[in-house]
Amino acid sequence: MPAIGAVRQVALSAGRDLDVTLSFWRDVLGLGVHARFDPPGIAFIMAGDVRLLFTDGVPAGTVYLDMTSLDDFHAGAKSAGVPFTAPPKLVHRDTEGQFGRAGESEWMAFLKDPAGNTIGLVERLAPEEH
Repeated sequence: MPAIGAVRQVALSAGRDLDVTLSFWRDVLGLGVHARFDPPGIAFIMAGDVRLLFTDGVPAGTVYLDMTSLDDFHAGAKSAGVPFTAPPKLVHRDTEGQFGRAGESEWMAFLKDPAGNTIGLVERLAPEEH
């Protein structure tokens, strides 16, 4: 039987203006465009080994991105006028190590890009870091 591997690509809405959406991902999140094709007006951004496809005709989606220094990023982005739908908060204490190392806590903050896609920023912290 064939085996499913890692996630290769996630499709997200490009919104009404692909340039504005890509600028947000570059300027706010620091992720550059990997490839762009005009026409038809699609672009790809690499988030680690996962390709994010921005295209018209798909509904807005949600993508979760691992990051470090979530509180620092939130403070800097917020002071630059980036609107967050939820500030960093503890969402899970992984006492059993079900999603990573036992004892870590998972913190998340949420924001939206100009196309309406939700971005969950995730930081896992060791017990001594919370």
